[in-house]
Amino acid sequence: MADWSQLPKEILSVIAERLDSPFYMLRFRSVCSWWRSSVSPRPLLRLPGRFPFLQCDGITDSSWGFHLSRRSIFLIATTDPRSQSSNSSWLVKVEELYPNRMRLLNPLSRIQLRPMPTSFPNTMNLTHFIVFELGQEYVLHYMNYRPFGDAFGDLGNLYMEKVVFMSSGCGGIEEAFSLLTIHVSGKLAMFKSGDKRWTIIHDMPSPYDDVALFQGEFYAVDGTGRAVLVGLSLDVTLVAESVYGGDKKFLVESNGGLLLVDMYLSAGDVFVGDDEDIDVEEVFDQYVAGERAVRFKVFRLDIEGKRWVEVENLRDRVLFLGDDCAFSASVAELSLSGCIKGNCVLFTDNFFYTWGEEGSGSGGSGGSDGVFKGRDICVFDLDNGSIAHLADCPEYSKLFWPPPDWVAATNLTVQNQFEELAL
Repeated sequence: MADWSQLPKEILSVIAERLDSPFYMLRFRSVCSWWRSSVSPRPLLRLPGRFPFLQCDGITDSSWGFHLSRRSIFLIATTDPRSQSSNSSWLVKVEELYPNRMRLLNPLSRIQLRPMPTSFPNTMNLTHFIVFELGQEYVLHYMNYRPFGDAFGDLGNLYMEKVVFMSSGCGGIEEAFSLLTIHVSGKLAMFKSGDKRWTIIHDMPSPYDDVALFQGEFYAVDGTGRAVLVGLSLDVTLVAESVYGGDKKFLVESNGGLLLVDMYLSAGDVFVGDDEDIDVEEVFDQYVAGERAVRFKVFRLDIEGKRWVEVENLRDRVLFLGDDCAFSASVAELSLSGCIKGNCVLFTDNFFYTWGEEGSGSGGSGGSDGVFKGRDICVFDLDNGSIAHLADCPEYSKLFWPPPDWVAATNLTVQNQFEELAL
């Protein structure tokens, strides 16, 4: 058997160069002393403490601004074949509040997971698990501005459009970086290190729906499906013509390619329950009606043909559409037991929004004690076009909640609170 600890330094350096995640680099250097000494740790990128507001956002006080935070979506699996837990993997989003202090969130939304089970460990050593980093997202928080903070939790403190981040990759703590987002006007907006303000890009045949970082470059798609590559010099290059039909477009990287997910929406009625005397204001305290997703289409980017090609079968891939990050995973990654079905899309449904503590309605299985309050998480099956709530798909709901028993059974080493996770 080969001794991995004796790999030549040249080969280790080549491997390390292909690790684009700080988390994977940390695990790489944790293998043994030889691996750690062969590759120097990358300095942490130091971002400005405050970003300026976007123009025309309705807030002009110069003491306010944006703070940028980074979140990672992890799939954590047990390495113990003796585990008796029915769920072998756990999907969770982690946000760093400050060094060595993090909190857990719903993987597809901005809602923090709390309260955590009393058996959940204070700290966690991820070297005891198999860990995949499925995606990263960057979120802009309003500084010194918290409307509806008590009622909406973190939502009142967030800039609500998706943000994508790109660094120069030179490895220095002062390396160049760029941010791309969608302005309130529907146009693209970019901020680069050294800038004093955001720059609005005025190319907009139609308002933009989504932005993404794919193979080290910025991409954007508008409401018609027209996709562009956005250069750091603010130039915009067409990469795919429009695909008309749906109401909301998402960009997802999957298996080395870029996919377009087209969501079709249909308006629905407000749910008021069975009580004829129910107060309408009380209804809206529990539910906010919106548009319900009724079907999806998926397309793959054909760069040479500058077009989207419809994909009728994702085979073993599963797509996840979150508020700030869309990502994908294989069936093999999601379940060591192979009980999860591929060719599906998981998404947050805007039809109902619940703030109650019942826990059985919103994005989780029964008994979640309100941890997964928020919009329902649903599963769309491309095989038959059906949509089901996550609670009705136990093979998927186990990925989200509750945390597997083997998490609590593991010997833990980093200090934290029940609702927070330190990496």
